[in-house]
Amino acid sequence: MNTENKSLRSEQSSAGQRAWRTAQTVLRVLLGVFLVFTGITHLTSARAEFLAQVPTWLPVNGELVVILSGIAEIALGLALIFLVKQRVLVGLAVAAFFVLIFPGNISQYVNRIDAFGMNTDQARFNRLFFQPVLIAWALWATGAWRALFTRKVESS
Repeated sequence: MNTENKSLRSEQSSAGQRAWRTAQTVLRVLLGVFLVFTGITHLTSARAEFLAQVPTWLPVNGELVVILSGIAEIALGLALIFLVKQRVLVGLAVAAFFVLIFPGNISQYVNRIDAFGMNTDQARFNRLFFQPVLIAWALWATGAWRALFTRKVESS
């Protein structure tokens, strides 16, 4: 009976790990699609909205920032979808990108800039809390969270 319990636990653990990995894969690809779509809108239909988020203190042309960030989002989105073997590094890059664009969200809130339907201080303030969610999503869905925050037990 003890052997049967171990076998059953092993099967349950294995099934749980498969479900966990499947969830990570689905969320990684979903984030990739989101980034590709958002990057394309940087270059097309929502360019003015994104331009409104570029901080005025940034010493670079706003149009250039929007174009380059759009290209970066497309590249990162495609990397999330297709560079499976490098997913941890891609996850770190995506998280870093989300950190780098956060000043745009802060600028939108502080300067009371209406964009993307966020036309109240409360809506712009609430948006600030979404950025850490995106960062955690990128890290978790790629396995980068585990790579960063868990220590491997060294055998002696």
